[in-house]
Amino acid sequence: MGGCRKKNSRTGTPGRGEEDYYLEAALGSQNVPAVSTRQVREQLRTGLEIMTKIEAVIQNSKLEMVKTALHDIGVEGMTVMEVRGHGRQKGHTEVYRGREYSVDLIPKTKLEMVLADAMVDKAVQTILAAARSGKIGDGKIFLSRVDEAIRIRNDERGEGAL
Repeated sequence: MGGCRKKNSRTGTPGRGEEDYYLEAALGSQNVPAVSTRQVREQLRTGLEIMTKIEAVIQNSKLEMVKTALHDIGVEGMTVMEVRGHGRQKGHTEVYRGREYSVDLIPKTKLEMVLADAMVDKAVQTILAAARSGKIGDGKIFLSRVDEAIRIRNDERGEGAL
């Protein structure tokens, strides 16, 4: 390849610029597959807010506890859906009117919310604490980056639209 790449004085790694250092600091040194590095750099440069969508699949019985806990930390809006699915538990068998049958898809509740990045860690910890029973089937939390949010009523954009 020819030539030796100069080590960056801040990170000590070859060929990495200060921009990469600040990008990693802003993202918590984690890979973000939903948004390209170029998009994140552009958002950091232009000062746009970075938002995150939280999708949490939880047990139906935990909905009220999770909803109350999220409201207590200041989460204002969410979408709640009744869903069916299975993970490792792969369903179970039940007896109804003397007949045994298999339940492959277990009823769950799915919560969706888009939050400013400053609130994401707190919201995730709140969901974990309120939804955890310690048994198989507690659910999952998925995080993905959101580039833009737009309020339909007045075309307000960014975190203000949340």
